[in-house]
Amino acid sequence: MHDIIEKKIGLSGCEIHVLEAGGVQGRDVVLLHGMKFQAETWRQLGTLDFLAGAGFHSVAVDLPGFGRSKAGNLSPSDVLRGVINDLQLDNPVLLGPSMGGRVALEFCLEEAELVDGMILVGPVGVAENRGRLHEIKVPVLAIWGGEDAISPLENGMTLERKVSGCRLVVIDGAPHPCYLDHSDKFHAEINDFLNGL
Repeated sequence: MHDIIEKKIGLSGCEIHVLEAGGVQGRDVVLLHGMKFQAETWRQLGTLDFLAGAGFHSVAVDLPGFGRSKAGNLSPSDVLRGVINDLQLDNPVLLGPSMGGRVALEFCLEEAELVDGMILVGPVGVAENRGRLHEIKVPVLAIWGGEDAISPLENGMTLERKVSGCRLVVIDGAPHPCYLDHSDKFHAEINDFLNGL
């Protein structure tokens, strides 16, 4: 087991709770969360420990109003930018499922120079950003549950078509939060992607 450090980051009057794991010399990975989840989910699933063991430096963020971050006036993009700057992260890879995937996707479209890659897990917001997807120039791993009833697999196919550096992985029979029941497959795929950057 690797040490997981809890931190509070003050951003414009909003205190953001994060969990940090792995040596700072490793590639930076920022983990967001879905609507029903929080930073702690990544500790419980073993993802933070897995990434630390694989040599990566990961930061799991509680967005405002979720987990141990109180609601505030900052947008998710403002929070992400603030965390990256405060912790001096070097062009992190963003990992986001569902709602967190939308945050990552839209942040990458706004702040492309701050992002080195994305791992999107059944993200919502694909259709709303369809017209700009071709602007994404970083490598993208899109992971989808084959039985996703929240963000249809068609969204994953759209990403694969519109984003030149996107690879789509489908976990057969898995629901929307496919990483929960198939964590070994999920961890193996993100490890391969990160090591290939």
